Amino acid sequence: MTTTVAPAVAQAAAKVPERHYTHNEARGATIHRTNPTFVRRDLSFLDVEAGMRVLEIGTGSGLTGGLLAELVGRTGHVVSLDIDPFLTRWANHIHDARGIGNIRCHAVNGTDGFPEKAPFHRLGAWCTPPRLPKTWVEQVNDGGLIVATLPIAPVPNLVVGATIRITDGRPYVEQVFPGAYIETVGSPRSTFAVPPRWVDWENRVPATSWISVAWRDQDDWKNSAAHAILDRLLDPGHTEQYQGETIDWSSLRLWLAATGTRLTMTELAEDVPGLGHSTRHSVAVVQEDGTILADSAGSGSLTVLRGWLAAWDDAGRPGLDAYTPTLVPDMDTDVPGWDLRLSR
Repeated sequence: MTTTVAPAVAQAAAKVPERHYTHNEARGATIHRTNPTFVRRDLSFLDVEAGMRVLEIGTGSGLTGGLLAELVGRTGHVVSLDIDPFLTRWANHIHDARGIGNIRCHAVNGTDGFPEKAPFHRLGAWCTPPRLPKTWVEQVNDGGLIVATLPIAPVPNLVVGATIRITDGRPYVEQVFPGAYIETVGSPRSTFAVPPRWVDWENRVPATSWISVAWRDQDDWKNSAAHAILDRLLDPGHTEQYQGETIDWSSLRLWLAATGTRLTMTELAEDVPGLGHSTRHSVAVVQEDGTILADSAGSGSLTVLRGWLAAWDDAGRPGLDAYTPTLVPDMDTDVPGWDLRLSR
């Protein structure tokens, strides 16, 4: 797997003034930006060459667009999309201020792509859609590449990066790598305290807390079960400490996404995630520090969670390279496309 920055990307980074985009004096600093190290890594995966047409999903500060414009050269063209018109307007202005004329930014829903300028040789997504959209695949040339982070389970924040090759009109995963970008949304976000997708109940007073259950289609129209089990976790009937070695959270997340059923994710306090199992009447989650919370000492979900943790330990706490990625078609949804799943 490529881990170093491609020479062409390093050369582009040397020419594109980073702070002109991320901390522009006229616009101010933008929070919608990615660590430059990851920007250069993911652009290396995208393998952009001069003369290519590139679709970028997620304009952000405009820095990645500026790098892409440098990579495609005067004979290429970049289309950049973002749901937030404030970002696209300013990015267009900042690009123009540098004399860059081979990129245009548009305020639209990026999951729809941009058919007016298709097909593209490359598509880079600096955001996470609910699945690989069919529209993206349809708008990339045969032999072209897509680089994106995709969910590996239907709960928030369980994602990996993927490079996807289009062959005979179908997507095939070439490699996966650690990575995460913010989730796609249908309108600009005013808060980042709660994920915009797959949250089944949330509290905003006295403090923010939320829960996501992968079995949400079995809950009622009031989300009664999700509400009830979140309340049980906020006032747990049982607490214990995981007795194994210090938890490798990145490894455990992959294991539970690949092997867990009735997967449940919570955040009971800011930046304190929990993962585990739940039913309509029981719940148990483990937090990153090894604290296990459950509805009771005899909880059925607690028994399941203990079994998962033991199996993960017995398997040697595998990393991402131990899994096989597969794209599973799911066209009967509001975003038709392919779900990315990992298996061992």
